[in-house]
Amino acid sequence: MLNSSLFIPVILGTPRQGRQSEYVAKFIVEQVATRDRLETELIDIRNIAIATDDAGESIKDPQFSATIERADGLIIVAPEYNHGYPGLLKHVLDTCLKEYIHKAVGICGVSAGAFGGTRVIQNLLPVMRELGLVTIFYDLNFSEVQTLFDESGNLIDKPTYIRRMSRFMDELIWMSTVLKYGREIMNLE
Repeated sequence: MLNSSLFIPVILGTPRQGRQSEYVAKFIVEQVATRDRLETELIDIRNIAIATDDAGESIKDPQFSATIERADGLIIVAPEYNHGYPGLLKHVLDTCLKEYIHKAVGICGVSAGAFGGTRVIQNLLPVMRELGLVTIFYDLNFSEVQTLFDESGNLIDKPTYIRRMSRFMDELIWMSTVLKYGREIMNLE
């Protein structure tokens, strides 16, 4: 079991046009894909057909639910909107419950300001706990995102962010592995 692969999808948490966090999400997917025994995919909440006139599991998207059920851990890329998280991200996350239980999550905050989405991360932490996810001890912050990528979406200071991403991924892989082992052992009894 300890040598089995992990599936860790990346959730891009905003549907807005011109979103800078899309570059961040693509960079993260690229970095996750370089790791041995890891599978990933990008989940863009813009592409999830979800009703906005109801809430919870009654409006669950079957594909999103199945992907989260299969996941061993998650990465959420969330831009900071007025010190908070995007409403549609919360709406989408709230459609699943049992799919999240005892799975690791790492959060990447994105901001046009100097704090790199610190406040969006702070606001998402209690939400993650309520959903049954286990947050890792290290977050990724992308400050002044409008200056981090060139016009083609390539990260300008890639070595710095690769180092930060490495620490983040080491923690997420460790936590995802431990929780996967625990889920499998507890299901055997």
